[in-house]
Amino acid sequence: MNPTNVSNNDRKFVLPGDLLGDEKFRSGSGTYGRDGKIYASRIGILNISRDFINVIPFSGAYVPKPGDSVIGKVIDNGPSSWMVSIHSPYIALLHTNDVQPNIKYGETGKFLKAGDTVLAKISNINEIKKIQLTMKEHGLRKLDDGQVIHIPHSKVPRVIGKGGSMISLLKQNTDTKMFVGQNGAIWIDGEPGDIERVSKAIRMIDERTQMSGLTDMVREYLEGHENNEDRDDTEEG
Repeated sequence: MNPTNVSNNDRKFVLPGDLLGDEKFRSGSGTYGRDGKIYASRIGILNISRDFINVIPFSGAYVPKPGDSVIGKVIDNGPSSWMVSIHSPYIALLHTNDVQPNIKYGETGKFLKAGDTVLAKISNINEIKKIQLTMKEHGLRKLDDGQVIHIPHSKVPRVIGKGGSMISLLKQNTDTKMFVGQNGAIWIDGEPGDIERVSKAIRMIDERTQMSGLTDMVREYLEGHENNEDRDDTEEG
């Protein structure tokens, strides 16, 4: 059965690496493109919406809500808007009216292009799950450089910590900048070694969420790593 001929009612089950379609379609959430073909990047249900192919995960998917701050990846642009993947079964739309400065019709590619990462906020969701984004509020912007990692969106509160305690710990022990999206996407910028340290610490939080004393574990990892670096510098000197 050709996957691109499957209707959404057929609920086709797909696995990572499965061929889903060709250049007649656009790569959406849960997919990736290679050599003019589109493949599944996760386990889930094939969903074809207009000319986009998506894979909807079985459970635990991020469900967008108005007011959520999200980190997304631009996947396409039209004359007056951009399509943005927000690590959800649904693709979001960012209109030129919702960015600063105002962009002229047909010049969207001069401001954002496919592959760019943005920090945005969900401004509206209608009854058919059409998602509108905005970048007009303070701090919302294109995220240059840095690296984005993904965790289950349900783990976001643990990464932030009570009163921001965990994310403060991560920042204080590394020379990095971070934004945590409520969709489970985390942007980290800094020196490569610091980005690696923060990424490992976040993976530790993800894997050990339910363990007691997690904050102390993360602190010991970060401080122990710092002590090792200081010792190496002394030996080299």
